[in-house]
Amino acid sequence: MTVARLRHIPGFAIDEVAARAGANPDVLRMENLDTDLPPPQAAIAATVAAVESDDANSYLPFVGTEDLRSAVAERLTRQTGEHYGPKQVVITAGGTEGMFDALLATTDPGDEVILTDPTYAGMINRVRLAGAVPRLVPFVRNGAGWLLDLDALRRAAGPRTRAIFIMNPSIPSGAVLTAEAWTEIGRLCGERNCWLLYNAAMERILYDGRVVIHPCMLPGIATRTLVIGSMSKEYRMIGWRVGWVAGPTEIMADVGRVHLYNVVTPPGLGQRGAAAVLRSTADDVPVAVSEWERRRDAVVAELEGLPLVPAARGWSMLLDVRAMGHDSFAASRRLLERGLVAATPMRDWGETNGDRFVRLVFSNEPVARLRGLGERVRRSL
Repeated sequence: MTVARLRHIPGFAIDEVAARAGANPDVLRMENLDTDLPPPQAAIAATVAAVESDDANSYLPFVGTEDLRSAVAERLTRQTGEHYGPKQVVITAGGTEGMFDALLATTDPGDEVILTDPTYAGMINRVRLAGAVPRLVPFVRNGAGWLLDLDALRRAAGPRTRAIFIMNPSIPSGAVLTAEAWTEIGRLCGERNCWLLYNAAMERILYDGRVVIHPCMLPGIATRTLVIGSMSKEYRMIGWRVGWVAGPTEIMADVGRVHLYNVVTPPGLGQRGAAAVLRSTADDVPVAVSEWERRRDAVVAELEGLPLVPAARGWSMLLDVRAMGHDSFAASRRLLERGLVAATPMRDWGETNGDRFVRLVFSNEPVARLRGLGERVRRSL
């Protein structure tokens, strides 16, 4: 018998699509948020050295090494203009653990958490696992992109709202919040006395000359914000499983307590590599972003004339398969069977913007392999 907390939590369709794709080299792997671009050399060198270090093969310190916590604090101070110290940082086993820690430290069962529609299903369902209630606010299509419906955001905020849980840029859509949207989110957090849980895992992966708007740069927001970061996306260190939660001193003891009884300690070997990268003067993120932008542009060109919403940032974007006569699961099956394209159905990733879309991840396939995608999609759908 399924326990109550799991009754409305589906499994991921990502691994199901991946299993059907198998090891066929002709399949375009656009289902999982992976990338083939290598991690920084500094991460590899420091991690290899850590393998023989006794200190790196330890449970302690539970909330992360002082060096890595300091490196994260220094990065946030540079980004935001707000002062962060190492005691305001808890290192986690990836950003995904950080999300759950932040939710458990800020919400009680029955509290409401506002998220965008669509958003990463792992965010929506961690809200449910924490016992809170997701309230989804839709992105609306605006020309060739997405805008958050600010009127719907205001309507969603109520007396039971305890957190606004935002990823920017958003998975799976690649949507980017405007300064106006961030200002309204900050105003609502103050008005409702609630937390902003900011999933910053992809914040520097942006295209078309856009600049990062970190919410903690805006007046009054930092004191109500938990920043959830990760080495997985910008730095391509997916297998290291290193992330963090950072925020005001008064809440971080609770975040650390949740982390302690959730995971105990982040991987010691990975922390060495993460600290080396954050302290390195060689920043290769712009080079990686330039390559991902080329791949995004290749997909947009291949699918010209089809109901695709181009990504402003991130690693993925959405194709409106309902406009082509399909639901997301049927379209995903047809794309794989007829076109050898592995794509994830979005049924459980939103309400307004859920089942009508499939996600196409463009970060894991080089431009040369993306040529011909348009013919494959048209043949399938």
